[in-house]
Amino acid sequence: MTNAWSGVWRGRGPGGVEVRNAVPDDHGRIVAVCDDWWGRPVAHILPRLFLDHFPTTSLVAEDDGGIAGFLVGFASPAHRDQAYVHFAGVAPEHRRSGLGRELYRLFTEAAREDGRSLVRAVTSVTNERSIAFHRSLGFAVTGPFDDYDGPGDHRMCFALRL
Repeated sequence: MTNAWSGVWRGRGPGGVEVRNAVPDDHGRIVAVCDDWWGRPVAHILPRLFLDHFPTTSLVAEDDGGIAGFLVGFASPAHRDQAYVHFAGVAPEHRRSGLGRELYRLFTEAAREDGRSLVRAVTSVTNERSIAFHRSLGFAVTGPFDDYDGPGDHRMCFALRL
């Protein structure tokens, strides 16, 4: 990766949470909270390979109680102008604190420094909270796209020009 992604993020986010680069060992801690945070099974969306291969482009936020939020993303190897947010979440007690915004800000700032001009993401058509959040960040929202991830897996797509 280029210099934009190689530096270690470490600092304080909203509410005093510590924000740092992810490490592969974060995988178990993240998937342990996902289903509870979403109120439905979603942990399967995050295979360990994302943290094994993209820790420098992914972020974890922690407080004294553990994981407060995360953003798992990467610089697209196929599209040199794009970066992609695969999965992001904020603990219910940290929602509306600005933590999600800060994780996206850090990611998009690094993407811009890396010469990326577009950040993409997708979500389920029923995830109204995610759709509203991405719109509030300035993402263009398109869809629904039927069968985007296979039969019956319809998605909304997000794109943010940097």
